[in-house]
Amino acid sequence: MGNPTPDLARPIAVVRGAPTPAIQSLFCAFAQRLGPRVRVAGVVEEEPGEGEAQLRSLVDGRRFPVFQELGGGSTACGLDAGSIVTACEAVRQDIAAGCDLVVLSKFGRLEAERTGLSDAFAAGLAARTPILTSVAQKFDPVWSAFAAPLYVVLPPDLAAIEGWWRSLHRQVA
Repeated sequence: MGNPTPDLARPIAVVRGAPTPAIQSLFCAFAQRLGPRVRVAGVVEEEPGEGEAQLRSLVDGRRFPVFQELGGGSTACGLDAGSIVTACEAVRQDIAAGCDLVVLSKFGRLEAERTGLSDAFAAGLAARTPILTSVAQKFDPVWSAFAAPLYVVLPPDLAAIEGWWRSLHRQVA
């Protein structure tokens, strides 16, 4: 996935180059640094216990399980698509209520299939609200078809994310 141009003032920032937990921690740190003056909507992925991945709302702390228990011997996919869609609807409601930034944990397999958080991505774009996310490299073709040329790729660095945020505000000013 390349940048259409090196211009940081794109409405979507994709952070890439670190394991998922590190990127999600960066998203949390960035949202915290913005403080109460910036209304942040969205979800980050957390793993409070082994194999207990969940999405946590940045608005109210609600948690949405990523996986469901299917019982021993099951060979079906353990993703809890219903819970992720519920998280998506919560984010869409938060966007509709008004926000300055949307943080979406990632664009992955479900989003590539136009489910999961895909409607939250679309809602953020429709609201003309900046989006911070990550995209696994294997989903680059689908992501580019969805978001090009609206994104810039950033390294997993808090200063890079802050630079992207500042560039958006210079463009508006």
